Amino acid sequence: MSIALFQNCTLATMTADSAPYGLIHDAALVAAAGHILWAGPRADLPARFATLPAHDLGGRLMTPALIDCHTHIVHGGNRASEFEMRLQGATYEEVARAGGGIVSTVTATRTATEAELVASALPRVDAMIAEGVAVIEVKSGYGLDTETELRMLRAARAIGQHRDVTIRTSFLGAHAVPADYAGRADAYIDTVAIPALQAAHAEGLVDAVDGFCEGIAFDPAQIARVFDVARDLGLPMKLHAEQLSNLGGTKLAASYGALSADHIEYLDEEGVVAMARAGMTAVILPGAFYTLNETKKPPIALLREHGVPMAVSTDANPGSSPMTSPLLAMNMACTLFRLTPEEALAGATRNAARALGMIDRGTLAPGQRADLAVWDVAHPAELAYRIGFNPLYKRIIGGTL
Repeated sequence: MSIALFQNCTLATMTADSAPYGLIHDAALVAAAGHILWAGPRADLPARFATLPAHDLGGRLMTPALIDCHTHIVHGGNRASEFEMRLQGATYEEVARAGGGIVSTVTATRTATEAELVASALPRVDAMIAEGVAVIEVKSGYGLDTETELRMLRAARAIGQHRDVTIRTSFLGAHAVPADYAGRADAYIDTVAIPALQAAHAEGLVDAVDGFCEGIAFDPAQIARVFDVARDLGLPMKLHAEQLSNLGGTKLAASYGALSADHIEYLDEEGVVAMARAGMTAVILPGAFYTLNETKKPPIALLREHGVPMAVSTDANPGSSPMTSPLLAMNMACTLFRLTPEEALAGATRNAARALGMIDRGTLAPGQRADLAVWDVAHPAELAYRIGFNPLYKRIIGGTL
């Protein structure tokens, strides 16, 4: 068994209930078989590891590798024209109702082959990897028919064959009502979304089930029908909720024991309490808030008060958050929503893993996966502080440089 020793570094272990960031100065970390065997002060390194050849990290900072827990990176086309429309005063909802938004990406995605979807996604994946990302969640939802939804999920899985990154897939068939089902959202749920979910699960393409609970998409009762099937299939659930209004989607998700509620700008205290009781994670997505020039912010103080963990993600998508930088998402979470830099880093590591139900990622502790990021910074706050600057020195996957 190959064993790797990394030393002469500062560890930001991101373990809960410890010193800020879980910092350990003049530290060492030992990895074997893809997992962390030991981490702590270099002076306490067990004798059995002391003779190992060491990777000297030159005093740099080591953190868990980043996790982007909410993305839509597999899609056809782009929506730069809608960016122009919004700059001229159109709202996100007005763009969607005019035939733009999600539905416009559906047209481009339906005409793309699996190979084309993979090829167009890889540059976005590479941008994330370049900033220390080791896990990317990828949603379907731009097919809105069974054939294309499955093609998107196959393309997402294929990314993991082209790049050294872990891919988690979320079925998002309940993302929007396609034009051919206009005014018939219930029929779409029954004849497309649910059968597509069952087919995707049968093919082993689904890690979780998501939905968009909003006035321009689906109401709680319609989402509940999809979640009933997800529960029967033994799949965990997530939900885009309370982004543009408060329909009670988060409370619905909590009633199903969902992993997370995402966006949640319009979430009220009742919804926060429901999340806390259900053990859910709040996924904060400042890129969409920024791109759509929104003013309603997520209830960060309430989330803190009730102990709801907060994850931070890019929401990389062609319309409302065309961003592939997790470091920028961390900065935005701090600047726009007043997260602390420590909360932002926890949001892109420990809590992002929690939002995906991945208990073996996100901290530097024995037994955790040895997916690590080494940074040319003196303090972890620098990761959220700088704008448009990438201080990544090395990405270490499974203990291998």
